[in-house]
Amino acid sequence: VQLQASGGGLVQAGNSLRLSCAASGRTFSRYSVGWFRQGPGKEREFVAAFKWNDGSTHYADSVKGRFTISRDNAKNTVYLQMNGLRTEDTAVYYCAADQRLIRSTLHIWQQYDYWGEGTLVTVSS
Repeated sequence: VQLQASGGGLVQAGNSLRLSCAASGRTFSRYSVGWFRQGPGKEREFVAAFKWNDGSTHYADSVKGRFTISRDNAKNTVYLQMNGLRTEDTAVYYCAADQRLIRSTLHIWQQYDYWGEGTLVTVSS
């Protein structure tokens, strides 16, 4: 499966952005999808994930209540709606997918086999 992330940009703190992760492949609905980010000088960190087989969603504590992950299987696309953006949300955001993940590994970026190119989100104060 091939992934393409888009939707990044420059926004002021408090505003919103919606990232998209478009996928190729007929069986994309059977992949769990995660969003990760890597800020300047920081390691890659988990943001949110959608587990395909039970439809559950999972979030990092830092984004819980502000970000929402969703998917549209008809469009082969997963979204990350980001509200209440903060300067510390500035990062390159990546989407990733894998078929074999279990709940306890959704937040581990090394467990994902398929990655899209990142999209830069810059939040100004």
